[in-house]
Amino acid sequence: MNDADQTGTRDRSAVALPRARKTTKVAVVGAGAVGSTMAYAALMRGSARTVALFDINKAKVEAEALDLAHGIQFMPMAQVVGSDDVAVCADADVIMVTAGAKQKPGQTRIDLAEATIGLVSKILPSLLEVAPDAIYVMVTNPVDIVTYASLKITGLPPTQLFGSGTVLDSSRLRYLIAEHAGVAVQNVHAYMAGEHGDSEIPLWSSATIGGVPLLDWSGIEGRGALTLSDRDEIAHEVVNSAYRIIEGKGATNYAVALAGTRIIEAVLNDENRVLPVSTLLDDYYGISDICLSVPTLVGRRGCTDRLAVPLSPVEIRGLQHSATALKAVARQFGY
Repeated sequence: MNDADQTGTRDRSAVALPRARKTTKVAVVGAGAVGSTMAYAALMRGSARTVALFDINKAKVEAEALDLAHGIQFMPMAQVVGSDDVAVCADADVIMVTAGAKQKPGQTRIDLAEATIGLVSKILPSLLEVAPDAIYVMVTNPVDIVTYASLKITGLPPTQLFGSGTVLDSSRLRYLIAEHAGVAVQNVHAYMAGEHGDSEIPLWSSATIGGVPLLDWSGIEGRGALTLSDRDEIAHEVVNSAYRIIEGKGATNYAVALAGTRIIEAVLNDENRVLPVSTLLDDYYGISDICLSVPTLVGRRGCTDRLAVPLSPVEIRGLQHSATALKAVARQFGY
């Protein structure tokens, strides 16, 4: 072999092969109104490369996945699959559990507890077999009780399994504040905390509008400050808006699905984003051994640090009342 042949010949064994790209996978458990809309929102936002739908109703879940797949051309590149076989969730990075008893008009979220806990106690062990390292986010109501029971059922660490909490409620709060103040909702920072339900409270002490403490907001363009009466009205609307939506259309699905994708993206993108998710508290303003929503860091390792945001004495009492109410419900079911 001459020199030209030697220089022109390459040792293929020395050629670096392209690395297999790490893709992201989200599994949504439950193909009802919330689950299917969450899959749609995750695909539209490009939250993950693969979105899997799992439901025991084979015809329903396959139809939802097929309907979504037909629109993939108009979304960020992704794959969507649906099955009644839990294996469809295998190796998921994040699992969003939306399956549960459906809330009917007039029912509180707490009314759903027994049926939903029974359901997740059957689902979670099989999910853990196929996706032991996933971050689990409980979405189904009553989310705080279900999250607490799920931690007991699975034995997972509280960083790996938590609830969607008051992420949606906080979005409702910010929307109503923005409407009153006449500013973009993105310039409002405020949290609902405690139970995702009737005992939740707004954290007015730490709320801001464009960097201005909400309690110091004096208004713009003829819109006045938020009076105590205004704040009470807003809080009442946040707590009761879901009931009005359920009465009118049977379910809440769009906003909760978008809130869920926000959590998904915080995990997959390792954002360390502050979100009011429902986590197992340990001496948070004296509250322990119950799942409640407080501002929490959410990233690739799940939920980590809880932020000790400034609370007024009234807000501390409100959180403690919420914890006491939820503990009483949890004890009813042996947790």
